[in-house]
Amino acid sequence: MKKENVLFLLLAAITVICIMSIGVAVAERSILIALLAIAGVILATGLGFTLRKKLRESNEV
Repeated sequence: MKKENVLFLLLAAITVICIMSIGVAVAERSILIALLAIAGVILATGLGFTLRKKLRESNEV
């Protein structure tokens, strides 16, 4: 597996864990955990899309 694919797999796993933790936060009625989990989802997803764009642009040149 290429290094890029492992990185994208790791980011996807982090995103899934953050989404699951949103469910846990709702069950525990914890606003702080929910906000941190939402921030984690946004951060991991944004980082994945940014890396994908950079990778795509570097292959086109």
